[in-house]
Amino acid sequence: MSRVSLSRNFAISLAAVLLGNAIYFLVMPYLPPAARHRSYSLWPDLGLLIDFWICLVMYGVIALLFRPHTQRPPTEQRR
Repeated sequence: MSRVSLSRNFAISLAAVLLGNAIYFLVMPYLPPAARHRSYSLWPDLGLLIDFWICLVMYGVIALLFRPHTQRPPTEQRR
């Protein structure tokens, strides 16, 4: 894996985690108590699962928006 690819993946992952956590903590007061993260708990709770899911969705969105563009041949040459 090249250094550019590795740093690109790291940047996308970092942005996804920061943005996902920001979204989760902004929405957390409106979630039901069972879906809120409890920091005093040693066992993973539903809040961590929801936070992970939001970060995963953000990773997909960011990776889709900033994917490298490749040149596609004209439609006559594709066949």
